[in-house]
Amino acid sequence: MAETAAPTEEKKPAKLKYAVFNPGPILRKTPVPGVKLDFNYGVRIEIPQGNYHVRFMDKDTSTFLYDADASGATITSTKKYYVNFRVELWKDGQLVYTHDLDLKGKNVLIRFPVGTLGDILAWFPYAREFQKKHGCQVYCSMSEEIAGLLKPAYPELRFLPPDQAPKDCYASYYMGIFFPADDRMHQPTDFRIIGLQRNIPYILGLDVVERRPILTPAKKRTIQEPYVCIAAQATSQAKYWNNPRGWIDTIAYLKAKGYRVLCIDKEKCHGAGRHWNLIPYGAEDFTGAIPLQKRVDLLGHADFFIGLSSGLAWLAWGVNLPVVMISGFTLPHNEFYTPYRIINFHVCNGCWTDSSEEFVHADFAWCPRHANSSQEFECTRFISSGQVCQQIDRLMADYGLDPAAGKTREAIAKHGK
Repeated sequence: MAETAAPTEEKKPAKLKYAVFNPGPILRKTPVPGVKLDFNYGVRIEIPQGNYHVRFMDKDTSTFLYDADASGATITSTKKYYVNFRVELWKDGQLVYTHDLDLKGKNVLIRFPVGTLGDILAWFPYAREFQKKHGCQVYCSMSEEIAGLLKPAYPELRFLPPDQAPKDCYASYYMGIFFPADDRMHQPTDFRIIGLQRNIPYILGLDVVERRPILTPAKKRTIQEPYVCIAAQATSQAKYWNNPRGWIDTIAYLKAKGYRVLCIDKEKCHGAGRHWNLIPYGAEDFTGAIPLQKRVDLLGHADFFIGLSSGLAWLAWGVNLPVVMISGFTLPHNEFYTPYRIINFHVCNGCWTDSSEEFVHADFAWCPRHANSSQEFECTRFISSGQVCQQIDRLMADYGLDPAAGKTREAIAKHGK
């Protein structure tokens, strides 16, 4: 069972882990004396001493998942994601209780991980779809800052801090991509094959379609000149655009077109070991630990965003901003769809989405096929600035953008072409 980390001797706030599998005791009583049942972290039934027999069934597939005698025990399902369960209980050879999962009108908790932005933005829209499908009251546990971004557009959902659950919670579901990737307790599929976002509708038993989060930027524009936002930092070197001239040439190209180029990463310099990455030369420094809502406000008035397969790209997508995405370590199905997705198929690519490779979180320099060789990170080293600038031209043509002529995304939306 995962737990929160203990405070250090300096009594710093406890650091929450990515996921905490702690559903607590079973509290919901049944008509059978001494028997309790809920669906927090799979189906769970607690039975007293006696001649009992328990059966779990998946109604959607007509599959028996558990079928055995029990006495004085707590029995749980192996599967912790959404399953349309039926529970049957016998005593002394007689069927004394049946219960079909029924979420309507119940309190349901959807737990999101901590310490991650893009994942939550990718997965959150399915919480509302789950509520629509089942008619339940959905509580979402997540960091307060990300909850603040989402609350305005989702008044029908309720939000809780990461370590809390609603009273009388009938069922709980844990959102995530779980490692090792062949974990079939918490996810029914391999996220490397289906993509980051689509792992969640499989976990929640929903239609597997792409859904965009809704974010609400401030209406007031604070920068009057035409601008674009970029983000160049990432949590692993494989995510970076490792062409040393890539950002330099692209930023110069954008400036020549009449744009200010704002770098909105949190860090000016980030890396580990022998890999360190600086804010791209020529970009304006808008880095820092700035509230996410201010990032949303800034993105909301940009003409477009250029970035990597990382959280700020998902933030830009949630603002409904056109996104140029540069990624070689993932294949395009891993992220949201954008027509301006950039990859070079002439070199090694797609290791993250390869089911034969397991990502190593602790290795910042993870390059499973070509580590410490001349081909290391060639997936993005061979993405040229020319390839990126071609997509910039395509995007600007598609949206009719011409900053030198005052044709920004907002001006076109207000006055038309």
